[in-house]
Amino acid sequence: MSIATMRGDGGQTGLSGGIRVSKSSPRVESFGTLDELISMMGLARAICPNEELKAATKRIQKELFKVASAISTPPESPKGIPVVEDAMVDALTAHVHAIEAIPGMLDDWTLPGEDAASATFDVARTICRRAERLVVGLIEGGLVVQPNVVRYLNRLSDLLWLFGRQIEKEAGKDARLRDGSTPGPKWSRAW
Repeated sequence: MSIATMRGDGGQTGLSGGIRVSKSSPRVESFGTLDELISMMGLARAICPNEELKAATKRIQKELFKVASAISTPPESPKGIPVVEDAMVDALTAHVHAIEAIPGMLDDWTLPGEDAASATFDVARTICRRAERLVVGLIEGGLVVQPNVVRYLNRLSDLLWLFGRQIEKEAGKDARLRDGSTPGPKWSRAW
């Protein structure tokens, strides 16, 4: 048995439940982007200096497999569609609020790259935002997607941004975009 089944050589892939679709399908693009996100979060976790953030990242990576499966399982599949629970979204929201409560966390817009570990979380955030946009496109195209999928990705992108800021703060890095003399909003939510 080999992972090189050659079944995809013609440009098709299998969804959960064995249904074959084009590899260019918007559904495949969506869960493929989640695969990319899971991998980028793995890199971020591998170099993250904060053990608590590493553990949270690993937990979220595992949850993202469920989110991806919720997208990759069509309604006609004999396999049940995994449910993205409210509790999953609520846990991310609680973590967002906990990090936001750290003094000085939301002082300004940030410029990614002051710290390698925080920069990997910034890349993960942008991949997460792309995945969110793709899932919204699926919904706008008429595909039924659980509302919690979009909520989860939206909250996760906020949390990934905050992970980067927490790492910078703990490392004593100044990643502020401005020097303080430029007027405007103090900080940006995660775009």
